[in-house]
Amino acid sequence: MTPHLLTRSLDRSATVFLLVVAVLGILIPLSNLLLSAGSTLQVPTYLMSLFGKYVCYAILALSIDLIWGYCGILSLGHGAFFALGGYAMGMYLMRQIGSRGVYGNPILPDFMVFLNYPKLPWYWYGFDMFWFAALMVLVAPGLLAFCFGWLAFRSRVTGVYLSIITQAMTYALLLAFFRNDFGFGGNNGLTDFKDILGFNVQADGTRAALFALSCLTLMIAFLICRAIVTSKLGKVLIAVRDAESRTRFLGYRVESYKLFVFTLSACMAGVAGALYVPQVGIINPGEFAPANSIEAVIWVAVGGRGTLIGAALGAVVVNYAKTYFTSGPLAPYWLFMLGAMFILVTLLLPKGIIGTFNAWWEPLKARRLTANAESAAAEDGVSEPHMAE
Repeated sequence: MTPHLLTRSLDRSATVFLLVVAVLGILIPLSNLLLSAGSTLQVPTYLMSLFGKYVCYAILALSIDLIWGYCGILSLGHGAFFALGGYAMGMYLMRQIGSRGVYGNPILPDFMVFLNYPKLPWYWYGFDMFWFAALMVLVAPGLLAFCFGWLAFRSRVTGVYLSIITQAMTYALLLAFFRNDFGFGGNNGLTDFKDILGFNVQADGTRAALFALSCLTLMIAFLICRAIVTSKLGKVLIAVRDAESRTRFLGYRVESYKLFVFTLSACMAGVAGALYVPQVGIINPGEFAPANSIEAVIWVAVGGRGTLIGAALGAVVVNYAKTYFTSGPLAPYWLFMLGAMFILVTLLLPKGIIGTFNAWWEPLKARRLTANAESAAAEDGVSEPHMAE
């Protein structure tokens, strides 16, 4: 019987990665909920929320690595899809506040009351239902990516030109969402969330559930990406990355492959944004900033482009460094440090952390296997015949 596609796509490193994420997704919430606050092994709620944010960033990094590492599409605007998913979840959370807002309006969010909105805008309808908001988390970024990709790939826009256009897209959305009359809270964004699915979003149990759900989503996203890149579809994507003209000449509809993977990647980024918002407690137009999208690309480069595991690792490592260095005297110099990190990785570790490790480990493993085979053959009394002198 042919192995299942997901099982077949897993190697030892992928299995270890999934096990580590699963263990962390179970142990950290249990540590927060079951151990006393004074315990050495207890993970405080604020740290669990911080780790949850890192996991959401890892999902975003996976979505970028899928298109950049395996299809050669360098998107400098993926933060837009992340933010759209976040806004879709934020709209649901705002509708759950009801009359508990500052102005006590059961229908209109506080910022709409403050701005004298006569009624709820039509595009806010349905966001009082979780299933509709969850659907929009996928539809909003997916539809934007599909329309953008169809126009760009059909026109055969590639390389740096495509990167610039994606950056222009996210900057245009940044300017639009900053407007108070756009209906999304202007520069303040959406915040002051109360409940999610009837549970207090600030409660330790809810925070623990959100962290565990983020880890589960990271595992599912990783499995989807692995299934794609190890399949025949993945081989076509790599061919498009390495020789797009030749792949098109062989009869493949390159635009269709690129459009599919670009749309799927945007949906993954939207899900990451939706999980990010209730753990951070706010979503504002700053998430559309082009610098955020560029920073996400740096995560992938640092961890290792085209490795998946490296993308997730790079997101965690860079963001941990950001948290550490921006809370001390080096805070004003963080952007310089980030730029220096990217330059050093490009010059010294062009394959990233995981890519460099694989380049070192694979020849060593091959030599070890060869030595073991020769040793086994010698024990069995089998050896290659020597040439007569």
